[in-house]
Amino acid sequence: MSAPGSNGHRASDRHHGANDHRRVGVLALQGDFQAHGRILRSLGSEPVEVRTPSDLDGLDALVIPGGESTVMSLGIEREGLAEPLRKLVRAGTPALGTCAGMIMLDREHLDVIDISTRRNAFGRQLNSFEADLDLRGIEGGPVHAVFIRAPWVAEHGPDVHVLGRVDDHPVAIRQGNVMAVSFHPELTGETRLHRLLLESAP
Repeated sequence: MSAPGSNGHRASDRHHGANDHRRVGVLALQGDFQAHGRILRSLGSEPVEVRTPSDLDGLDALVIPGGESTVMSLGIEREGLAEPLRKLVRAGTPALGTCAGMIMLDREHLDVIDISTRRNAFGRQLNSFEADLDLRGIEGGPVHAVFIRAPWVAEHGPDVHVLGRVDDHPVAIRQGNVMAVSFHPELTGETRLHRLLLESAP
């Protein structure tokens, strides 16, 4: 994914017209997919709730939100979404996974990024926390990140770029057209990750 301009807000204004009418799928089997939809709509794109393979038709980008990874996996299997999702992302469609979405993209699940993740790596719900992170490629100051039963990247291949860490554990990564983060940008109104997603869409 390309980096934003010298100022994230000016980059948004500059690319706003290009983002109009871009159709961005948001996996809507579980989790706060509606919050992602609100951010995407505020950036001038059209969010599409994805529940079946036919919902993937004509998408310019994809978001896999947080939630419960086990429930999400069962829903993907039930709806026959695994292979269509793999095909979409492997064909080059930009994708963003947040929290459980990072887990869904890893080697053990959809296998579209070369990482292994550790679930609930920072602890359970009571161990939720917030942090200000400097992420490579994200300008305009630190990203305020909310971690809730968050994973981290336990292992990654040589083509994976680590964008940010907490206690030396990777919590934001990129590989080609795919970005994944351990936290919930949609809970704080952080738009820069979604903006990067849109700017990398064709």
